[in-house]
Amino acid sequence: MNPGDRVRVERGDRTFEGVFLPSSTDDHLVVKLAGGYNVGVDREDAAVEVLEADVHDVGEGDGDDEGVASEIAFDEDLPTISLLSTGGTIASTVDYRTGAVTAQFDAEDVLRAVPDLAGRANYRGRVVSNILSENMTPAVWRDLATAVYEEIEAGADGVVVMHGTDTMQFTASALAFALETPVPIVFTGSQRSADRPSSDNVMNAVCAVEAAKADCAEVLVCMHASESDDVCALHRGTRVRKNHTSRRDAFETVGAEPLGEVDYETEEVRVRRDDYRERDETELAIDPDLETDVELVKFTPGMDPAFLDVADGKAGLVLEGTGLGHVHTDLVPRIAELIDGGTTVVMTSQCVEGRVCDRVYDTGRDLLDAGVIEAGDILPGTAKVKLMWTLANASDDEAVRELMETSIAGDLQRRSVPWT
Repeated sequence: MNPGDRVRVERGDRTFEGVFLPSSTDDHLVVKLAGGYNVGVDREDAAVEVLEADVHDVGEGDGDDEGVASEIAFDEDLPTISLLSTGGTIASTVDYRTGAVTAQFDAEDVLRAVPDLAGRANYRGRVVSNILSENMTPAVWRDLATAVYEEIEAGADGVVVMHGTDTMQFTASALAFALETPVPIVFTGSQRSADRPSSDNVMNAVCAVEAAKADCAEVLVCMHASESDDVCALHRGTRVRKNHTSRRDAFETVGAEPLGEVDYETEEVRVRRDDYRERDETELAIDPDLETDVELVKFTPGMDPAFLDVADGKAGLVLEGTGLGHVHTDLVPRIAELIDGGTTVVMTSQCVEGRVCDRVYDTGRDLLDAGVIEAGDILPGTAKVKLMWTLANASDDEAVRELMETSIAGDLQRRSVPWT
């Protein structure tokens, strides 16, 4: 009997069926029941029967499976969806040595873990990386953009990217700038691992596949729209933000309503807005280069101007200013020095809603005179990713400014209108 085997344990008048798990002592058996909870059973006088041996070794989740591709049985009547795994909670399990959640599953494991995906599409599985999202890097963004490009070029009708939620908005932005896509590219994840009864992995994965089969051909984030298991929201990748640490409906579109939603029960994909790119409207193209020498700094009252020395010699700096895009007057000369030294400085706002406008107050006008670029209502994280992409792809400083002040992937809205 090995961890992972399905077992039946009988002791006295009690019977338990589930998955055999490692135990910290030799005196007890630990079994994960179908409902997701674990039960400990005294080994003494317990009868154990192995119902099904676990023949799949999931490894240690150390990234050794990167680049592995897999194919599932093909049905010519179904669309083809590529499942790309980067790790994260949706593709995680509990490491019983430490009690921590670790990324261990490849795309085929996700299909085994979410049987509801069967019959919805043909699937091609590919592991791009196997990391928790806090370990995400621009290098992985480039690898992922290339992998998505190759999958679409090979005929995928849509792509689902399984990603950890903590940095999903950054990666979604990176792909939105790096790729022009004729098919949907849908990011999804889960706030709670499959080991927990309240896991959101099944619904998010199913809704993401349905979105990938639909007509909104943009980079999207598909996550719970409420705490209930009813609807997933479809957020534009450059306008989404994770606004809660642990709620299942943690993601929100900032400054507008989501592009659409997926009804989990009816499988209907409902697009709520008309400012989206339709399937096959755009030719497939890729520009994955990024200038990684860019920092994002949040201004706070009392900040020492010397703190900005972190950006000395950097290619770019994104500032989160207060309100309309302000910092203390004492920081303006240091910012001007950075710009004179060749650092592109972009101003965003710490406010969740609204846009930067540095023409209202003296400090803002001083920042504009120093050469700061206004980012409008671009989200700070998105602004950093956009500046990385822009610096790598623009021909000169004027082209950088023009691109930063232009909406490339729905990142910059023409107007900031309150909505509920």
